Amino acid sequence: MAGTLLDVQNVTKRFGGFTALNEVNLQVHEGERFGLIGPNGSGKTTLINCVSGSLPNDGGRVLFQGRDITGLPAHQRTRLGIARTFQIPKPFPSMTVLQNLCIPLEYAAPARSHGAPRDDVAAEAMEILRLIGLQAKADVPSIGLNQIEMRKLELARAMAAKPRLLISDEAMAGLSSAEVDDILANLFALNERGITIIMIEHIMRAVMRFSERIIVLDAGEKIAEGTPDQILHNPAVEKAYLGE
Repeated sequence: MAGTLLDVQNVTKRFGGFTALNEVNLQVHEGERFGLIGPNGSGKTTLINCVSGSLPNDGGRVLFQGRDITGLPAHQRTRLGIARTFQIPKPFPSMTVLQNLCIPLEYAAPARSHGAPRDDVAAEAMEILRLIGLQAKADVPSIGLNQIEMRKLELARAMAAKPRLLISDEAMAGLSSAEVDDILANLFALNERGITIIMIEHIMRAVMRFSERIIVLDAGEKIAEGTPDQILHNPAVEKAYLGE
């Protein structure tokens, strides 16, 4: 088995008197396709915010490649190799697709700390757009993109950080069945290039098809972990989604 890339140990997060996460544990291995699911309000996005550094956790630790990153801000975690997409993409609307990608390429990745020729940056941006299937839209202002193109741009911007771990947060919400398959193909292709992926998604067929292993959260606690088949046949998971 591949080594552990991400190790979440007893992570707890409270908002006032409300406990959003209660001592959650999980491990994600190098190169793994990992699913994170649960009903609305179960704590999925809060957990990812604690992993990515958007929120500080109130208890527990987050380790990445064996290093304790619990106290690091989000931008330092990005430089270490953790990137994420967001449920609502927010590109720079007046800039072209290519320009939207050049910005994170120039400033986010450690290799850019001393600058890089702009032609090299543009060439690298085009390569990512080709990988994601957006090369034909390179010179289009991002405000002119449709929904799936916007999701692909969000994915491309995350890739600009050269992540070892990519967190895909509901990248398929609101898409048609064919568009879901298109995004899935992108994620499979990225994983084949060695990128570990955590998928947070409500579209069960996508999660079950993509994930090698899944954990389920409910009311801020981990209630199940296993293969897609094990999760599908777990009574606790059925209860969390359907009730008694």
